[in-house]
Amino acid sequence: MDALTDHLPPPASTGDPCLPPDIQARTRNLTAALSRAVDERRRAECMAHIQSDAVQLALDVLVAGEDITGYFKAFIKSLVDNCESHACGVWLLDDEGECCDMWLAYIGGQFYTADSEGWASIAMPSEAMAAHLRGFTPGWTQTVDYPGDDPRLPDAVRAYDRDNGVASLLVAPLTLGPRTLGWMALATGCTNDCEAVWRQAVIDATARQATLALHHHRQSERNRLEVRRQAMLEERNRIARDIHDTLTQGFAAILMQLQAAQRSAPDLPPQVARSLETAVDLARSHMIEARRSVGTLRPRQAGEEDLATSLSNMVSLVRRTTEIPIDLKVDELPTMGGMEREVLGIAQEALTNAVRHSRAKRIAVRASSARGLGLRVSVADDGRGFAEERGNGGFGLTSMQERAERIGAALTVVTAPRAGTEVVLAWEPPSFSIPGDRHAAR
Repeated sequence: MDALTDHLPPPASTGDPCLPPDIQARTRNLTAALSRAVDERRRAECMAHIQSDAVQLALDVLVAGEDITGYFKAFIKSLVDNCESHACGVWLLDDEGECCDMWLAYIGGQFYTADSEGWASIAMPSEAMAAHLRGFTPGWTQTVDYPGDDPRLPDAVRAYDRDNGVASLLVAPLTLGPRTLGWMALATGCTNDCEAVWRQAVIDATARQATLALHHHRQSERNRLEVRRQAMLEERNRIARDIHDTLTQGFAAILMQLQAAQRSAPDLPPQVARSLETAVDLARSHMIEARRSVGTLRPRQAGEEDLATSLSNMVSLVRRTTEIPIDLKVDELPTMGGMEREVLGIAQEALTNAVRHSRAKRIAVRASSARGLGLRVSVADDGRGFAEERGNGGFGLTSMQERAERIGAALTVVTAPRAGTEVVLAWEPPSFSIPGDRHAAR
């Protein structure tokens, strides 16, 4: 075993009646001291091993951008195995600190995540524990050692502990400065006080490494999202410049030439005059459309009009290009965090299609808040409609669908020949997508 154990006296010698009582007592004390030294050294080596693994895995995340789920799986398994524990769970908070969900669990030698098959069948009362973690203030800043039947725990958690032989539940917060990202909970069977102190030291040290890796992963994800967002904005600006410099300017020049022709030839035959007037209207309409496309592509600046105002202005412009009555009703709308331009683009495309192709007698545009502070926008006409199979390949419908997908919205087109068409956009606030944000913890 250990070199220290080689110097331990044989067990029989500690109780040899031939030895004086004081020698026997000193022998027993020495044996106990050496045994404690062996245990302490074993624990120290175990902690060093766990810490070494955690540090190496954290470096992999920091340097190589390794999968954060794989990182947590590796060090949790090492933690549970070396601490001779039953299970370990990780609960993460969202960015606002308002939602707490279990993200990862290691139970009975098997890992469970939100995308694993057995996730829904885990017997662990994860929601009850999540509510307790979020509401128990001392646990936000310090490790808490709960006996299995601790009255501070929810009844469901205590029942789970009893049924699974959990004598101790160590919960360590994942804290970074003043901010808490989540918690790690280590469940263990029967243990003594010395073992409990050692396990707490291990989980405290491990939690610090886990917090560092988790924070770096989140920052890297946000940086990648920001880079993609900037690239998208640059591409949109490039397209807006191209439209402005080609289509918009071209339609403006055509419109000026047509108006000059009208002024220079006032006595044209009626049919020619009507055709010329139609050409002027078309050039003006397409110039307005091109300018509106530039405005839709351009990033929204602070102080610009909100979605309700933008919809109203859009409908007003379209009314100038058609004789079809257009009804507009806009209720109080939620804030969409910069996605208003995509919604406006979808509404604009739907309204343009209705004006140009539906042969409708009336068009209705509606925008309102949906359940859960979402958004519902519809553009409906009473025109000729179309067969859905025939409309699936149209560029306009494809463009609207792509815009809806970019903001995580659902787009529905309800139509039939001679029964009109309704385009409905439904958007709900998103849930989190990286660990701890509302997108991937579920």
